Amino acid sequence: MSLSFSQSLQPSNFPFTNSYAQNYSFSQLWFPSTSLPDRPISTISCVSTRPRRKATVRNDNSETLELVRILIRSFSDKEPLVKTLNKYVKIVRTEHCFLLFEELGKSDKWLQCLEVFRWMQKQRWYIADNGVYSKLISVMGRKGQTRMAMWLFSEMRNSGCRPDTSVYNSVITAHLHSRDKSKALAKAIGYFEKMKGMERCQPNIVTYNILLRAFAQSRKVQQVNALFKDLDESIVSPDIYTYNGVMDAYGKNGMIREMESVLAMMKSNQTKPDIITFNLLIDSYGKKQEFEKMDQVFKSLLRSRESPTLPTFNSMIINYGKARQLEKAEDVYAKMTDMKYMPSFITYESLIMMYGLCDCVSRAQEIFDKLCESKKEIKPSTLNAMLDVYCMNGLPTEAHKLFESAKSKGVAPNASTYKLLYKAYTKANMKELVENLLKHMERDDIVPNKRFFLDALGAFFSSKPISGSTNSPAAETEKDVKA
Repeated sequence: MSLSFSQSLQPSNFPFTNSYAQNYSFSQLWFPSTSLPDRPISTISCVSTRPRRKATVRNDNSETLELVRILIRSFSDKEPLVKTLNKYVKIVRTEHCFLLFEELGKSDKWLQCLEVFRWMQKQRWYIADNGVYSKLISVMGRKGQTRMAMWLFSEMRNSGCRPDTSVYNSVITAHLHSRDKSKALAKAIGYFEKMKGMERCQPNIVTYNILLRAFAQSRKVQQVNALFKDLDESIVSPDIYTYNGVMDAYGKNGMIREMESVLAMMKSNQTKPDIITFNLLIDSYGKKQEFEKMDQVFKSLLRSRESPTLPTFNSMIINYGKARQLEKAEDVYAKMTDMKYMPSFITYESLIMMYGLCDCVSRAQEIFDKLCESKKEIKPSTLNAMLDVYCMNGLPTEAHKLFESAKSKGVAPNASTYKLLYKAYTKANMKELVENLLKHMERDDIVPNKRFFLDALGAFFSSKPISGSTNSPAAETEKDVKA
């Protein structure tokens, strides 16, 4: 890499410029040359030639997984984790602890990860290992514990371990999870440049993928261009995850032109799309209501060697719903059932929301009632979807009735349920419903945070005040916020 990252920020070094984007055409993407006659093509085409995956053979680690499940189930407030580990001290080894980090990291139990780590260090079989530190740093980063991640990074070096590329990737990721994004990006680039100067820590494709996605999410187009330039001059080659990550970030930010530029670059590098590529294009075009392009990508998917997945259909249903194109959304669902796909709970939620957005509350209610009658597990998110439909259609009383009967239907509200209803009741100036909801929250030990009240305040001040009431829900809420 002859250019530093800062040098490659010069406009003349950008890999895709305005002219590149202007010359970009969807009409020649990934069509096999032998499959089409010599005639103009006017559709977006993303035909994958990747061979289908073979069925994966499950590794023989069932005993390890089972022991980890037992450990997770066994510890509690009354039974500390270290005490549980001591019960199994003769058989617990590094691979069990590594899986424990993974499982504990999926929740907010990052302190327990540190307990397991300290317990590991006291065992005779423990040897300081980069992989363990890398995993712990990643867990701390995901939980926003950047200082703890950096302490582990320092602890690793003090223990005699030499950092490698995977460790630095974890450190970069940890910083990128912090709230101050501009500072986080500056730190990440600092580590990236430092890695280039260390033989055993050279950036790999994972490093580039992490940084490219982060800059794309932050809408830093010039930095993305510079990183692509840097990647092109390195010995590292971009992969499908490189392009998918950047296109997904651009798409979620509504930056369609930039997304299409990366798509063109992907095609020029002979990288074939996978189902993730198709799905993110469909979702991005759908959110921008560019339905002609969305439909073309879907047709291209059907012609490819890939197969649609439930997220493909779910995205199209909800995006057509947001555009109030009821018939189109119903056609997608019909297509899905014709192709023998079984709806998931997310599909049902998408349908419920779609009908709500199209002012068809009774149809949404019909789907929800059938789910309840089917004895299937009703998730809180499904309940929230139905409540949201009532609230967006100005039916807070119906929402309250459903909320009151939720437990009898076998579904327990979650924190999002209370936030949704509090905001809706406040906006509708329904003081009695607000007070009733607060009693439910107290009974269910739901402790609202500052954001909860601020959102409600925003909803209240966008509506008419309650006449003659000095103790309005918003006034009470403002007291709580100040407290």
